[in-house]
Amino acid sequence: MEPPRGLWASLGNFICFLPYFIGLLILGVIKGILMLPAILLLMTVGISGIVLGLWPIHCFYTYYCIFRTKQFGPSLKLVLFIFIPAILIAWLPVGIACGVLGGAAYGLLAPMFATFQAVEEGKSDQLYHCFIDGTWDAVKGSFTIIRDVRDVCYHSYLSIMYDLRHLGPQEGKYYEIRLIYLPQALVAGILGSVVDFPVISLVAMFKSVYMLFKGWHRLFHDCIGREGPFLETICVPFAGLAILLWPLAVAGAVLGSMVSSIFLGAYAAVIVYQESSMWYGLCYIVASLSMYDEYSNDVLDMPEGSCFPRPQYRKNPPSRTTSRNDSISGTNSFKRPPSRASSINSPMLDLKPIEIIDGWFEECQRFGEIMVSEGILTLQDIEYAKNNKDSGRVITIGLPAYCLFQFLIRSVNANSTGLLLRDDVTEIMPSNRPKDAYFDWFLNPLLIMKDQIKACNLTETEEEYLGKLVLFKGDDSRLKNSMTSPPPESELRRAELDALARRLQGITKSISRYPTCRRRYDSSLKKILEELGKKNGDSGKSMSRSKSKLVKFPSLKSFKSRTKNPGIDLEAQTTSERDLEIR
Repeated sequence: MEPPRGLWASLGNFICFLPYFIGLLILGVIKGILMLPAILLLMTVGISGIVLGLWPIHCFYTYYCIFRTKQFGPSLKLVLFIFIPAILIAWLPVGIACGVLGGAAYGLLAPMFATFQAVEEGKSDQLYHCFIDGTWDAVKGSFTIIRDVRDVCYHSYLSIMYDLRHLGPQEGKYYEIRLIYLPQALVAGILGSVVDFPVISLVAMFKSVYMLFKGWHRLFHDCIGREGPFLETICVPFAGLAILLWPLAVAGAVLGSMVSSIFLGAYAAVIVYQESSMWYGLCYIVASLSMYDEYSNDVLDMPEGSCFPRPQYRKNPPSRTTSRNDSISGTNSFKRPPSRASSINSPMLDLKPIEIIDGWFEECQRFGEIMVSEGILTLQDIEYAKNNKDSGRVITIGLPAYCLFQFLIRSVNANSTGLLLRDDVTEIMPSNRPKDAYFDWFLNPLLIMKDQIKACNLTETEEEYLGKLVLFKGDDSRLKNSMTSPPPESELRRAELDALARRLQGITKSISRYPTCRRRYDSSLKKILEELGKKNGDSGKSMSRSKSKLVKFPSLKSFKSRTKNPGIDLEAQTTSERDLEIR
């Protein structure tokens, strides 16, 4: 389907599009109004109940972990004990307000977007889906959001606090605070917020007019001429919806600037503390206005520069040469924004974060099924993982880390500049990576890990040894039993591989704390158990047998060769390969 070319063709297409779009919009608004009360009530009660119910646990466990941790010094603990109550008390109204606003926005907008998605190309019975989509699906989506909020507030929070309490200080030095500079830092932080909030708010509101009309101009141009980002999706109704909702996006940008200005100005406290100078904190307050002005000009494609001065607020600022060398490095190329000169009319296949995450968990499910069938993992491991026991770490951390390790090995062997996914064709590169900022938080560490693995120049034996380290790190007995070949003789080499495994597991643990990750991984475990239940005939009996049996670990060489063929028939395995054997 090609977009229309020429003035009259574009104008005719726009005129025919108007009644089509208005009808879908009215239907979507009606569905949104009907579904809003139920979804608003459901999400408000669910999220507020989670916030209020877990608040005593958050209060007690936060103080307990800070008191027991060895990473903080006495003075820092004292300061945290004084200021943490303000954060804990503020969390109650903020969490409840997020539940109310999120429920209202999702209840109104989810049915509208579902109505427009129902008429996408390739869908059958579009009229039926126009009326049905966005009703019960929106209710189930609200339950999913509540589940993700619970996972973050409970599992992710407990995971972070667990590491804080058990991990020792890095390099033998705990974090401490110099109390003598604390009053000056507090004064600078308060002054920075007081100055930045009104000034940045005025600048944001002034530039919002330009943002509004420039955005409308571009959206109307794309809607009529079928160009720009709408050329890729060929879904013109969303262009009309974007035009109507663009003022909300502008208002959200202004509100985001106002809120961020408070934290931007409060960072002056950090400058005063780090530089041990009140003068540099005052310089930062002025420079922060210039930084925001230049950043907003860059986002809106306005002339570069700023009307605010930008004094130096560091004693030893980073040199331009260092910054330039960092910008041309391989890993930092992912951080570099696209050039303004790049044409938006050239179609580009961008990978979405949800597609990459789905592919990762599909790999976890596939590897998990094969490993359990080979006896490398046991049903008891899955049971421990479901019950959040420490002995289930092989499933919760080891298996996902092993899948990431396979991505890295595949990319190194293919000499890829990015990361190769399962199909050996889809590659995450600077040109097609997701543009989400949080995606870089774990993508860039993986790229560094890939370069480190490539620099190690692993042999096949070392590669197999590192894979077992990644999988069984923390369980020395199972790691020893799984060895089919001796580890590297060099103690330095073993230390390097151990460090790589530890870093990869750390990255995996950080990723597992993101929203939706736990829900998706629980779904993968459920599918593994269902698949095993079909193959074994009775998963309950197999589960009970696994509790009284130990596993004999086969060689991973055959396992590695089998994983190269995603279409392998697990039914073709013999019973002796699947059953657990008694020592």
